[in-house]
Amino acid sequence: MGSSVSLQSEERTQKRSDMGLELGMDATAIDAILERHHRAPSAIIAIMQDVQDEVNYLPEGALRYVAEQLDIPVSKAFRLATFYRAFSLEPRGRHVVHVCTGTACHVRGAVKIVDALEREIGIQAGETDAELEFTLETVNCVGACALGPVIMVDNEYHGQMTGAKAVRIIKKLRGAEREAE
Repeated sequence: MGSSVSLQSEERTQKRSDMGLELGMDATAIDAILERHHRAPSAIIAIMQDVQDEVNYLPEGALRYVAEQLDIPVSKAFRLATFYRAFSLEPRGRHVVHVCTGTACHVRGAVKIVDALEREIGIQAGETDAELEFTLETVNCVGACALGPVIMVDNEYHGQMTGAKAVRIIKKLRGAEREAE
C-alpha cells in the first residue's frame, strides 16, 4: 500500500510539472489539503477555503490543479471562487480590513473611517498594499449595526469606530509585526 501511495504522489508531481503551471503555493500543501478532504468533489468549497488560508488568496494554478484532481470542470471552480465574496483570486494582505458602509454605519461616519484608513495605509478601498501587509475593503453590512460604525480586522469586530481609532489599530498591527521580526 505504501509504495502505491508513493507512486501516486510521484505521478501527481510529474503531472504538475507536465502542466507547466505555476501553482502559486507549495504543491505538497495542496496535496495535503486534498487528502484531508479525501479528494471528495463535494468538499470543493472547504478545499478552496483551506487553500486560501495557506496563502491568503486562491492562486489560479492551485485552483486549476484542485479542479483537475477532483475531476471537476475548471469553470466550476472559478464560478465558485467568483461567486463567494470570501474568496479572492488576487493576493491579499496579511491583514484584511473590512469597513462596514451599510446604512447604520454610513450615517455614523463610515466614509470618514475609510478616508482615514486610505491615508494611513496608502491605498484605496479595494486594494492591497505593495508589501502585502494590508488589504482594505468596504462591505455593505457586517451585521453589527448597533455597534456602528464597525470595522473588521482579520475577522475581529471593532465597534463604535472613528478614523483615529481605526488608524491606531493599524499602527498597533504594524508595531506588533515589527516586534515579531
